Amino acid sequence: MIRPVLTEVGIFLIPFAVYAVFLIATRSGLMATSSWPAHLVAKLVLGSLLLVVVSFVLLAHFSGAAPDSTYIPAHIENGKFVPGTEK
Repeated sequence: MIRPVLTEVGIFLIPFAVYAVFLIATRSGLMATSSWPAHLVAKLVLGSLLLVVVSFVLLAHFSGAAPDSTYIPAHIENGKFVPGTEK
């Protein structure tokens, strides 16, 4: 369960990382408070939230089993391991 949480946190941090790289590239002072005005941070947060929502929608839409399929979990059959499948 921790992997999806870390993935979403990483997606949330992408706009901040891109802006930080921009500040480093332009030598504008990464840690200067004038480089991080409140309106810009608010825009970065909104962009981050938009990315997270889009990732959730894409994850829900394009992952998982096909409609009307049945998952058969992994099991032992005739002494052999059979991996989980979808029918």
